[in-house]
Amino acid sequence: MQAMNIDCTPTRSLRAHPERRVIDIIDQTRLPHALHWVRVSTLDEAAHAIRAMLVRGAPLIGATAAYGLAIALGDEASDAQLQSATLALWQTRPTAVNLHWALTRMSDHLSPLPPAERCAAAWVEAEAIAEEDVAQNLAIGQHGLALLRQLPWRSAQTLEVMTHCNAGWLATVDGGTALAPIYAAHDAGLPVHVWVSETRPRNQGLLTAWELAHHGVPHTLIADNAAGILMHKGRVDVVITGADRISANGDVANKVGTYLKALACADNGIPFYVAAPRSTIDFDLPDGAQIEIEARDGDEFRRVHGLDDHGVPSVLQQLPAGEAVANPAFDVTPARLVTALITERGCCTASASGLLGLYPEQARD
Repeated sequence: MQAMNIDCTPTRSLRAHPERRVIDIIDQTRLPHALHWVRVSTLDEAAHAIRAMLVRGAPLIGATAAYGLAIALGDEASDAQLQSATLALWQTRPTAVNLHWALTRMSDHLSPLPPAERCAAAWVEAEAIAEEDVAQNLAIGQHGLALLRQLPWRSAQTLEVMTHCNAGWLATVDGGTALAPIYAAHDAGLPVHVWVSETRPRNQGLLTAWELAHHGVPHTLIADNAAGILMHKGRVDVVITGADRISANGDVANKVGTYLKALACADNGIPFYVAAPRSTIDFDLPDGAQIEIEARDGDEFRRVHGLDDHGVPSVLQQLPAGEAVANPAFDVTPARLVTALITERGCCTASASGLLGLYPEQARD
C-alpha cells in the first residue's frame, strides 16, 4: 500500500506547491457529498482550515500546521513573525498533540537560521514531516496486519473489525492510522469487513465509509449506540481506533465515544487496539487526566448537515437555537482498557514501560 485510492486513482489528502508557496487540501466539511479541494495561501487560511475542521485528524492537523507556518514565512521571516505565526496556529485546536509537536519541531529547526533562509527551510521541513507521516502509517499498517492475522475469527469467512471516528487517509497525509491495518489486510487478500460507527455529532464515520467505499473495502455504517449489541451478539472480532493524544502512561484521548467502545470491548472479551504514530504520544504528560478536552460549538449538535431531496446541501435545525447542549469533542480511555498500542515501531502494551520499550530515547533521568 503506497497511496489511498479514489476509484483506483492514488490520492493524498494534502498537496504542497512550494514553488507557489501554497497547499491544496480537501474540504472535509463537504464530504461525503462532494470532493472539493481548497487552496490555502495565507496563515489565516491555514488556521481557519484547522479550526473549522476543513482538515481534521491529528496527523493531518500537524502537517497542515507545518505547511501553514511555511506559508506564513513567505513574505517575512523575522523572529517576531515566526513567533506570532506559531502562536496563531498553536491556538487553533487544544487536544491533538500532533499540532503542537509539529510546530515545536518547525520552530526548533527554523529559529537558529538567519531569517533569509527560513522560508525555504520551512518548506523542506514541512515536507519531511508529511513524508514521515506517510512512512509511519505504512509501518503501522504492517504491524497492525500482523496482529490481525493472529486473531481468532468469530465468523469462519470474514474478520469483523469495528472502528470509531475517522482515522484513515483523510485524517493523515496518506495511509491512515486505525484504518492502515484494515487497508493492509484488504490489499493482502485477507477477507475483512468493517463496522463503521457514525460518530455524532460531526459524523466523521461517514468519511470513513466514504473512503472505504472508494478503496473497495466491505463495510457497514452503524449508529454509535448499536456498537454494544453487535459486540454482545458476537459480530465483532476486534476494535481499532486512532488517537489524538496518548499520555506517557498509555491513556488515550480520542473522539468522544471511544471510551464507551473500550468499555464494551472489555465486557465482551474483544481486543481494543489504538493505532498512532510517535507524534501522537505526549511523553511530557504523565496521564490522561491532564489532557485538555476541547468543547466544540453547540450548534454542531443542534444542526444537521446533509442534502435535501433535490441533492442541494442543506442544514436542518434539529433543536431550538436556545437549547442547552454539551459538546465535548473527545474522551479519555484509560490504559487498562487498551489491549495494545500499534505504532510505526511496533506494538506494545498501553503503559509507560511498553511505550519506553519502543521509544527508549524518551526515558527521563
